[in-house]
Amino acid sequence: MPILVTGATGQIGTILTRSLREIYGTDQVIASDIRRPINATGPFVMLDILNVQRIYEIVEDHNITEIYHLAAILSANGEWNPEKTWNINLNGLLSILELARVKKIKKVFFPSTIAVFGKTTPRKPTGQDVPILPETVYGMSKAAGEMWCHYYHQRYGLDVRCLRYPGIIGHDSDAGGGTTDYAVEIFHEALSQGAYTCFLAENTRLPMMYMDDAMRATIELMQRPSKEIKLRHGYNVAGFSMSPGDLAAEITKHIPHFEIKYKPDFRQAIAESWSEEIDDQQAQEDWGWKAKFDLELMTADMIEKLSFEL
Repeated sequence: MPILVTGATGQIGTILTRSLREIYGTDQVIASDIRRPINATGPFVMLDILNVQRIYEIVEDHNITEIYHLAAILSANGEWNPEKTWNINLNGLLSILELARVKKIKKVFFPSTIAVFGKTTPRKPTGQDVPILPETVYGMSKAAGEMWCHYYHQRYGLDVRCLRYPGIIGHDSDAGGGTTDYAVEIFHEALSQGAYTCFLAENTRLPMMYMDDAMRATIELMQRPSKEIKLRHGYNVAGFSMSPGDLAAEITKHIPHFEIKYKPDFRQAIAESWSEEIDDQQAQEDWGWKAKFDLELMTADMIEKLSFEL
């Protein structure tokens, strides 16, 4: 069952590609991106997601049966070039969905995000079906993408599956220009410098998820029988909620000399438009989702893994 991963060198794509290869075999997972991985360990092809002809060639050459479509520009970086972000994030997805319909791809995964929420959304807790009014072009593209996924399933029967990721924290890949990236940067700076200047305010509470749980949620969703997947526009999934102050306090338990300062920038306004706490009851009921890592367990594991790597 050859699988194609787009955006495979990004923060999530790097780990997802490796996780899929551990399950299905290295040669069965084709990684693709506009930049080559530093240490390639399996099949890789160069791909600009806007090059529709190239996408078709890769699918045909490798007999692709599933696509995990991760190629995108993230929230903070997206605000520097809104038109480019919209083009890559939405038109890239539309190319994948149409290819999947034409080539009869068995399953497609599309990652949405808490960035689809806005100031019209209840912040605590944020339920599955709530008003959405995103305030970034990244969030706008993800909200529109959710609707297109729903449309392709309803009209064409395409087996497309979608999660709304919270902020993702992991030790194996670099942050990729998102508003929640402080939660990755802070660990590297705490261990190497003993101090960190955060671009969000101390009490800015946001939903987060450890990378291990994010990968498990993604793969579990894709492995479940289609009849169990009742939503095609994006399941809420939750890990834990925290603020920079919460995380700093937890890090100090392991690194007593750690110091943090706060210097909010333009990302503060983005964070304040998002949710504080996610209700993922429907994902729990439909396909048995449940996170394993809380703030305490995540922090301990991050420090242990990064201490070894550094």
